[in-house]
Amino acid sequence: MNKPIEKLESPFMTLSAINVNGHTEKKGKFTYLSWPFAVSEISKADPSVTWEYPAPVTYPDGTMMVFCNVTAFGKTMNGFLPVMDNYNKSIKNPNAMDINKAMQRCLVKSIALHGLGLYIYSGEDLPEEPKNEAEAMAKAASNKGVTPTAGAGESLNKAKRQEIQEFAEGTQVNFDAGFDIHKIVEAIQEQEYDADEKVYFWSFLDSKCRTAIKKDAAKPTAIEMIAQA
Repeated sequence: MNKPIEKLESPFMTLSAINVNGHTEKKGKFTYLSWPFAVSEISKADPSVTWEYPAPVTYPDGTMMVFCNVTAFGKTMNGFLPVMDNYNKSIKNPNAMDINKAMQRCLVKSIALHGLGLYIYSGEDLPEEPKNEAEAMAKAASNKGVTPTAGAGESLNKAKRQEIQEFAEGTQVNFDAGFDIHKIVEAIQEQEYDADEKVYFWSFLDSKCRTAIKKDAAKPTAIEMIAQA
């Protein structure tokens, strides 16, 4: 059963703070958020939410663009998406099923513009912890690592959490100090974390560090770890 949504400073911050990783699936090389989950979450956050699909546009080469407008919290966000295959290549003369999938994905994308799962589109693996100005200043003053996402590491014992946190904070320090990113990735691989441990480790790294690791992680083992985190 999903936990109640904690209301933060704004609807966008509330939705963007939700970790949606347990409701995604891989298609080809890309990650997609479940549309029933997206609809459920934004409906809980704003029961009056509505959405509509303007008429799609077909281009001279036979490819098609679909559109979805989601109105929530008194604001309408307009999403658009080409009808694509699992490799993000536009489909020429798409059939009804292709168009239906694109419309569902466009709905999720438009919901993401309100905050839910937006980090997926920016290439991140976990949402940034939302902070007000005071919290941001406190973090900068203390120079501590990123606070883990709520719920991360719940299945791990205290000793294991401490071990992973120390390694993750060391990883962040090494990255900030300009250490060779290859060596950082190799050190991560050597830990051989399971799925829960990967999520907990990953949650302590800031977005710049995560992005750099992803770009450098050419080895299959590293890609697997990052994709599942």
